[in-house]
Amino acid sequence: MKSPLRLFCLLLTSAAILLPSAVSKTVDLTSVDELKPHNAAIEVVKYKGQNALKARITDEAQKKIAEARQRQAASGRTGPAAGDADRISHLIVVDEDFQNGTIELEVAGEPAPGSSGGARGFVGVAFRLQPDMKTYDCFYLRPTNGRAEDQERRNHSAQYISHPEHPWYKLRQETPSKYETYVDLQPATWTEIKIVVEGDKARLYVHGNEQPSLIVSDVKSGVDGRGAVALWFEGSTVAHYANLKILK
Repeated sequence: MKSPLRLFCLLLTSAAILLPSAVSKTVDLTSVDELKPHNAAIEVVKYKGQNALKARITDEAQKKIAEARQRQAASGRTGPAAGDADRISHLIVVDEDFQNGTIELEVAGEPAPGSSGGARGFVGVAFRLQPDMKTYDCFYLRPTNGRAEDQERRNHSAQYISHPEHPWYKLRQETPSKYETYVDLQPATWTEIKIVVEGDKARLYVHGNEQPSLIVSDVKSGVDGRGAVALWFEGSTVAHYANLKILK
């Protein structure tokens, strides 16, 4: 006759066998063969001591943006919302199926040569990306804001968005400070980030800190949201990415 303790241990072992195990995936960013760029020109380079993926806007996407700005000017519309209908996303799909889990990597962003004064080196990660390449949740950084002399700019260093329904300016207008925060950042500098997604909750960790820099308790894709993972950047940015791992 088996002892109660032994029976308990056997039950635990059986349960562990039945439970699905987490899958860890290291994405090779030193080759472009398996990556799927969208409005992004990519290449493998050596950057700041690491093998990295470099991304910038394509010439075709640059032309689309210029045409959209011309239409905006002709219409007399102004402000962030004016050009939102013509907004395009710059993405590199690195994993096709993600619902919940952890995304870890290093990013570096800086304004592209010749970019406007509003360029911030925007760089980040989109998750639960849909096939239309327009619908996704995203955490991103504004590296030039991190050590700005203007405190308000510093407070906008890290951001959550959910496109296309919840762009940054809408979230900032409707719920000031809820979806963005201060983080000490520098442009053109490797920055370690980690994103943890659980249902309708997501957390952004920066610099390997144990505590999250930004917590979102109402991820817009919802509890059952699912989609791809993509490296994200804005068209005025030259972005670099390295050491990508996905646990789900």
